[in-house]
Amino acid sequence: MKKVSGYLIAFAVILLGLGVWVFLATLGETNKPSVEIGREAAAVGRQSEISIVFSDTGQGLRRTEVAIVQDNNRRVISTRDYEKNKEAKEKISVDAGALKLHDGAATMVASAYDSSLWKNKTETALPIKIDTVPPQISLQTAQNYINTGGACAVSYGVSEGVTKTGVEAWGVFYPGYKTAKDSREIYTAFFALPDEIPPGKEQVSLIAVDEAGNQTLSSLPIVIRKKKFISDKMVLTDAFLTMKMQEFQRAEPKLSGKTPLDVFVEVNTRIRAENLKTIQNACRKTESRRLWNGAFLRMKNSAPRAFFGDRRTYYYNGTVVGTSIHNGVDLASVARAPIEAANDGIVRFAGPIGIYGNSIIIDHGMGISTLYSHLSSIDVKPDQTVKKGEVIGTSGMTGLAGGDHLHFGVAINGQFVNPVEWWDAHWIADNITGKIE
Repeated sequence: MKKVSGYLIAFAVILLGLGVWVFLATLGETNKPSVEIGREAAAVGRQSEISIVFSDTGQGLRRTEVAIVQDNNRRVISTRDYEKNKEAKEKISVDAGALKLHDGAATMVASAYDSSLWKNKTETALPIKIDTVPPQISLQTAQNYINTGGACAVSYGVSEGVTKTGVEAWGVFYPGYKTAKDSREIYTAFFALPDEIPPGKEQVSLIAVDEAGNQTLSSLPIVIRKKKFISDKMVLTDAFLTMKMQEFQRAEPKLSGKTPLDVFVEVNTRIRAENLKTIQNACRKTESRRLWNGAFLRMKNSAPRAFFGDRRTYYYNGTVVGTSIHNGVDLASVARAPIEAANDGIVRFAGPIGIYGNSIIIDHGMGISTLYSHLSSIDVKPDQTVKKGEVIGTSGMTGLAGGDHLHFGVAINGQFVNPVEWWDAHWIADNITGKIE
């Protein structure tokens, strides 16, 4: 009998222990929830959005609260109730004016309560800076001339540290690069004027955004020198289509079975657009400092075969089958002529690019790149440093080229501009280095 009683007591102890364990692991848990405040909260501007992640691995969240404390005055900006959520990613809007916050130090306090019996609480306090004054922009270059399809440089000062700055020109953002420092940060931005300005995108502005998200837009005065471009009629022959379209069909099996003309139409539309994105992505990998020096080199002993901005209309048997705009200059010399780097830089791409064939892209720093296409051979590799005049490959007729030549392009942040300007030492001195230096 005593033995049975001992078993019963032991069983009761086990049940009691199991109950206590279940209680502590559920409603009676003591683990606290976690709070992670986004780094953007360190500086709060006029209108800011702060990301905060609340989580609880036990019974889940019951309630959260976010407040800003300044001058011992606590301002609650968010409270949320939950149904035992394991995680809540919140975007908290902060209106400094409505909260009557002044510029200076403050503290953001984020609290989380769990759903346990003890209502475990975690409170995270983060010192923050209230900054409602946007940065000031002071233009260094009063006169800014730009040709249609050309480039321009602008130098300007910013009154404080910024997280984003540059030029918004005709719907495209061009980053600014720090080039000097006195009482202000001095930046230089290069930007391009497209050969056709998109409707509703006429505005050109300098932009500066500080750490608190305050933004300044300053209108940039420019003088546009309009330029006309050549219109070319390109007649497609069966011999050209048969020879060249086979190459694209071999590269893309899904083009097999289509007629040479149908392949050309797809090459001139979809593949051309995809190739441009490839080039632009490579061009946006750039050094923040200027690598190039002086005028850019033009291919030796060459004659132009096509110019920047040429409007091409393609005909087959008298019918229009496509159009394109030429984004570089075609230069021809002897077959397999040596191709030199136009200026000092770093190779960002070396390989085939669809209609451009074997191509090289060189980064010259501060968003400026050069493109060398239709090459028969490539003698450099990505990330290789090259010097002005160094042989990087040989001319050819790869891609959509009908004869041996070099397609040479200059791009700013991936936007092509007229290379002729960059071959001109006087233009560079007047429009680029004179402003930077």
